[in-house]
Amino acid sequence: MAHQERLAEGLAALGLEVDNGARGQLLVYLSELQRWARRINLTAIRDLDVGIEKHLLDSLTLLPMLRGDERLLDIGSGAGLPGIPLKIALSGLDLVSVDAAEKKVLFQRHVLRTLGLEARTEHSRVEVLAEDETCAASFDLVTARAFSSLELLVELAAPMLKKGGRILAMKGPDGEDEWQRSHLNEQGWKCLSVKRLTLPFSRSQRTILVLALMA
Repeated sequence: MAHQERLAEGLAALGLEVDNGARGQLLVYLSELQRWARRINLTAIRDLDVGIEKHLLDSLTLLPMLRGDERLLDIGSGAGLPGIPLKIALSGLDLVSVDAAEKKVLFQRHVLRTLGLEARTEHSRVEVLAEDETCAASFDLVTARAFSSLELLVELAAPMLKKGGRILAMKGPDGEDEWQRSHLNEQGWKCLSVKRLTLPFSRSQRTILVLALMA
């Protein structure tokens, strides 16, 4: 199956709408990721079809939760996931991407230039970024993919959110259980919604938790 067809099939299976121009850019992004990964450790996935699902489609599962004009912080973004695929699909998104690994941030900057997209990329830790007055308490949304723990994500994200902002926590099948085991509710956090989904080809299970701090 051609890569374009596989991407289209996966998007349809997930009920996601992405225009043809953005689909082409998504595949360019993935191709560049694979090319750079031959020289530096950006991803363990070497098969393009697997990357379509595990990188592109997985990232795009957040699309139904976005208007497209929010300010979004992607913490520990690695090679730009999920932020860059979301920016490709929603060009009006105000994306800030932060990662502590310089080589990964350099890749992000390269691929953004290649695609003609504007986003802020920071080689830093989010704790340091929280001291930047242009970033602290300024984000509508904070997200992270494959992050270590829900409680740590909330701890790092909280100083970055504006009033009424939300955390989109991308977790595996036990995401809701992790929320129930946490003490976040006692700290004033509320889980606004839980979205469970299945990736279309591998049938891998995912959970997206939407969290907000109640006043």
